Amino acid sequence: MDKKIKLDPIDKKILAILQQNGKITNAQLSKEVGLSPAPTLERVKKLETKGVINSYHAKLDPNKVGVGVNTFVEVTLRGHNKDTIKKFIDAISNIDEIVECHHVTGSADFILKVVAKDIPSYQKLMLEVVSDIDVVDNLESMIVLSTFKDSKSLPINT
Repeated sequence: MDKKIKLDPIDKKILAILQQNGKITNAQLSKEVGLSPAPTLERVKKLETKGVINSYHAKLDPNKVGVGVNTFVEVTLRGHNKDTIKKFIDAISNIDEIVECHHVTGSADFILKVVAKDIPSYQKLMLEVVSDIDVVDNLESMIVLSTFKDSKSLPINT
């Protein structure tokens, strides 16, 4: 497990701002946190080097890029040993439509977040790809009807 990094109030403020706007300029960021540009940039680089900031992403509108169906899928495997889990993870790692995979407790072994162009595309993916993974025992799909909150920001106590 990764060691927790000690963050001071300025680091937390930098992280909160960058989560809301990854394209902010260093000059603007330095103004918002109350430091000059050089130490601000140094702090951001340090947060990146320590792995606190892993990457920067553009948030896309799914409908505008042609992925109008969003689902969550509970997956139960045929066994629960290390080899079975590795086989499953290896198989789904190459499926672009699976955008998240979480190993969970409860009645299912994994929860997948899956996006698709439409219902027929989703059905084809489930029937011809995911259910063909030999370690998969059961799939239970939940189609998202509406989304009211979709934040990728982690709470940072500032």
